[in-house]
Amino acid sequence: MILAGLLLGTLGIFVTEAHQPPLLTVLMRCLFGAIALLAWGAGSGKLGELRLRGSALLAVLLASLLMVANWGLFFAAIPLTSIGLATVLFHLQPFWVMLYGSLRQGETLSRRHLLAALTALLGLGLACGLAGWRSEALPEGLLNGVLMCIAGSLAYAGLPIIARSRPAISSFAFAWWQCAVGVLLTVWWPLLNGWPSTALSWAWLAGLGSLHTGLAYALLYSGMSRVGTSRFAVLQFVYPVTAIVVDWLVYRHALDGWQLAGIGLMGLALWSLRRG
Repeated sequence: MILAGLLLGTLGIFVTEAHQPPLLTVLMRCLFGAIALLAWGAGSGKLGELRLRGSALLAVLLASLLMVANWGLFFAAIPLTSIGLATVLFHLQPFWVMLYGSLRQGETLSRRHLLAALTALLGLGLACGLAGWRSEALPEGLLNGVLMCIAGSLAYAGLPIIARSRPAISSFAFAWWQCAVGVLLTVWWPLLNGWPSTALSWAWLAGLGSLHTGLAYALLYSGMSRVGTSRFAVLQFVYPVTAIVVDWLVYRHALDGWQLAGIGLMGLALWSLRRG
């Protein structure tokens, strides 16, 4: 899961350099991700894992719908709120996972894990720049955007829950079916609005699909099935921490004191989890 988070943290470079509309980027991510996973499955003799029946097939289809829904809600919420606010609300997801694990699976949440998750969420808010946010007037559409983020975080929370409830389904099958369903749900966009027009855009999008969806998803779902929900909640913050640092290193987006403090808090939470 840490490796997946580090890899996903570089996703923004590929999205930015591709210069494509969000929905088309989602489609390309799913398309190239499905192709990359299919090639890897063929080379490793895992294609048979894609043959699912009954409740297993329903589980991966539900997970696929949840993934597409959380992406769509998140992108739709950004213009109504802000990148920072939407990101913080989107990362309510680990708390839904921990709550589910505590209420339905009987997992005991230690004080260490709960404090680490709260510290990481506070750090994420500071790192995204919420310390400078003011609320003199409520922007139009803000409430709708907040509700979209909360709904998206709930949809995202369903993914590790489904993965853990169906351990017989491989991480490869989970990842490929999500990409395949994502293609079917978004392929209408380029048919109406056109495909990427430059080879460079295609190259960035191919990398986005093969690396940040094919490889990263296989790592992520493999990790989901091997860690407790409380530990999973804090490990999820590796992704946003890495993304913030990469944004600064590559695009020189300066971080103020509050943002640096937020990164420090998230690092402290992860260190605390490692000690636990």
